Formats: sequence, structure tokens, C-alpha cells
Amino acid sequence: MSVTNAIICFMNLKELENRAILLFGKSRAFSMDEFESQLKFHKIEITSEFNEDVALVVDAKMMTPYEQNISEALYNKHSQSVEFVSIDALERELAKYIDANTLLMSLKLSRNKERLKSFLQNSMIDDALFFKLLKMYSWGGEDFFENDDNRDVSAAIILRFYQNIERNHNVQYATTGFMHLVSQTKNMELLYAILSLEPIRLNPNIQVAIARNVHCDDEMQELLFKTNDLNVLEALSQNRNLKPALIEEFLKDEKLGRNVAKNIKLTDELFELFKTNRIGLALNESLTLEMQKELLSYGDEEISYALALNNGIDGEILHLLLESKNEEIKSALYENKKTPTSILEEAYRNNQYCQEIAKNENTPVEILYQLQLDSRYARSVMENPAFGRYIQQENIGWEV
Repeated sequence: MSVTNAIICFMNLKELENRAILLFGKSRAFSMDEFESQLKFHKIEITSEFNEDVALVVDAKMMTPYEQNISEALYNKHSQSVEFVSIDALERELAKYIDANTLLMSLKLSRNKERLKSFLQNSMIDDALFFKLLKMYSWGGEDFFENDDNRDVSAAIILRFYQNIERNHNVQYATTGFMHLVSQTKNMELLYAILSLEPIRLNPNIQVAIARNVHCDDEMQELLFKTNDLNVLEALSQNRNLKPALIEEFLKDEKLGRNVAKNIKLTDELFELFKTNRIGLALNESLTLEMQKELLSYGDEEISYALALNNGIDGEILHLLLESKNEEIKSALYENKKTPTSILEEAYRNNQYCQEIAKNENTPVEILYQLQLDSRYARSVMENPAFGRYIQQENIGWEV
């Protein structure tokens, strides 16, 4: 049977008034009670048998083999005169016609927590209504996953907004799910919603993850700054899109100021501002070639070492630093993934800097395979992200 999964377009709910639907199985997004309530509001009946009043046949979840057989037979016989749809299509249509104000008032007056939770778990309602409902939920002074109700609502938040949730099974049942979610999202309304949730005070690590998100707007950065939480401030100082007013504040602290110098997306003006923190600047991957040349011109080995560690180092600067007699600088360069493959290959042939080459993501995989055979370098190779990716692609494993 070919039951459409598209949104109902052949008729609106108004045209189903005083008619009946034949439902096989159970509702999916709505609880059965809520599903029946929504249909009743639209003056649509549910029947368990096919008759002349049936305008729609719906295949839902948990259909028995018996129901599947009946649905199949009805489709073969009546598909020209009666529409057949999936439960998803019908529930999506029902969700479109929910009167948000009426629902919110009803939930407020009834204080029906189960009904509120049911709507929060309903994937068919739009995000605007979801956020309004989320504000109504009481966490009871407990953490996100401390009781069954809170766990269900937390899972609903993560399931709704987590990217590629199908690749991360059960991520919705752990606090780390929230941390990954706030790290990956560009949705400011979502970030504000999570930041305002009662359990957030019990989860500073989630606030830290929000503070690192480059999409945080100025207002949210101010809110996070005012927490005065050292871990949150540390994370905020590493945000490359930090607002100018906060840059001035962080410059008053040596450690946080260095974080900003290292991570902020540089302009000529900011480069000048941070010249008092040249080592932090030298680690900043947004340095232009001219900025790198200026830093190198100071002839300071600590600055040069920081440049050698910088994965944004320009090839011209890299070659100049390779002439250094400072072994720490050269060692950093051979581990830097911007170092050209030809230079790494030459070092390998000369049996030099092999430990650094084993860690370098730019090292050819053929060399990494050879280094893996040497117990001195095997662990470095296995921890090399590039080698790990290659192994996964080739579906080859190794023993640690």
C-alpha cells in the first residue's frame, strides 16, 4: 500500500467536520487523549470500522498485522474515493490549527503537568509554541535528569534541536547532550531558553558551553559575564566574537586578557590593542602575514615559539622559523599541521623529529603506518586525528 507521508493538502480540517476517520493503531506525536481531544474540537469522529461517513483512513503507529491487512484491503478497494494518509500527516495538520493562547490559558488554569509534558514531547508543534510551553514547566528545584518528568522534558528539548540526532543514540538522556547541543546551535532563542531554565544553575558546564558559542549575541555575553563564575568567564574570554565592551574588561586580568588575545578575531585595531600581550597574539590563528612578520621582528624566542605552535602560521614565517637553532621552536613546527608534507617526509628520511611527525595531521599515512610499528611512536600515531579518520574510512582497527 502506498500511503502518502505528505502534509494533508487535499482538504483542510474544516472539510472533515462531522465526518469520521478510520484509525489503525495509535497516535504518535499526540497522546491518545490529546489526539481525541483535538479531533473532537474540530468535530471529527474516530471510528474503528469502515462506513460511508469515513472520509479518511489513517495508518498510525503500533498497527497489528490484522490492522495492516485490513488497511491494505481497504486501500485496494477504496483508494479512488477515500484518502489514505499516515498519522504523521494528520498530526502535523492538527498541530497547525492549535490555538496557542487558548492552550496556554487552559494549561495555566488546569495546572495539568502531564498534558503540558505531552505537548512538549510533541514534535509536530512549532518552535514558537514549544518555547512558550517550556516557560510554563516547573522543574521542582531538581536537575535536568533527576526525576522522570524532568528527564522526559530534557530529552524533548535535545531531540527537537540536536543536529544529526540519529547519529548520537541516547544523547538526549545525558547532560552532555545539552552541552553538545548548545555548542552546535546557531539558534539564539534556544540558547536564551536553556540559559533561563531553572536547572541551569546546577550545571555550570552547560553555561561554559554557551559562553564558548560564537553565535552568542552581546546581550547574552553580558548575562554570562555578570555570573562572575570563573569557569564561565574563562570560556567567554575564549570566544572569538567577544563584544568590544567585554574585551576592555578582560584586559584587566592577565590570564583572561591572554585568552582574548589568543582567540579573538583580529582586526588592525585589536592587534594594536593587544600588543601588550604579544605571546597571546602570536597564538592567534587569525593573524595576517603582516601581523606575523611584525611579531617575528621583535626577535623574542617566546613569541617565535608561540608562532611555531600557531596552526594559522603563514608558510613564509614557517620557513623562516625552521632556520632557528632553538630546538623547542623546531619541534613545535614539525608538529604543526601547516608544515608542508615535503618537509615532514625529509625529516622522516633523516630520522629526525619522528615523535612530532607521528602527531602531525599533515604527515602522509604511509609514514604514520611505518611509525606505528615503532613502540616509541605507536601511541602518538594512534592519537593522531588524521590517522584515526583514515582508519575509520578504511574500516581497519588496531589494538592499544
